[in-house]
Amino acid sequence: QLQLVESGGGLVQPGGSLRLSCAASGSIFSINAMGWYRRAPGKQREFVAKIFNYGTTNYADSVKGRFTISRDNAKNTVYLQMNSLKPEDTAVYYCYYSSGYSSPNYWGQGTQVTVSS
Repeated sequence: QLQLVESGGGLVQPGGSLRLSCAASGSIFSINAMGWYRRAPGKQREFVAKIFNYGTTNYADSVKGRFTISRDNAKNTVYLQMNSLKPEDTAVYYCYYSSGYSSPNYWGQGTQVTVSS
């Protein structure tokens, strides 16, 4: 079993920044990925970014150049630095963990990000 605890959401003005964190505890596979999806009101969940424990990253086109994902393997924690935020980034952001190269196995509880003036 594995638990994911997220933090860092909130309200920010357009153009502002936020940093999300997600800490994992429990059984960690030697090869794994952690990342983020988001769900905006009335829309389907969409992939945002992921990072493997060996450093490879992937981003959705909509966030490339604005969001940066990183992780601290010693702390089993992943971070999402979000800059130049836009109103369309407003969503509930869900952290996830996947073992190996599988689909997400575990999800965090979600954290609300609201970009509004």
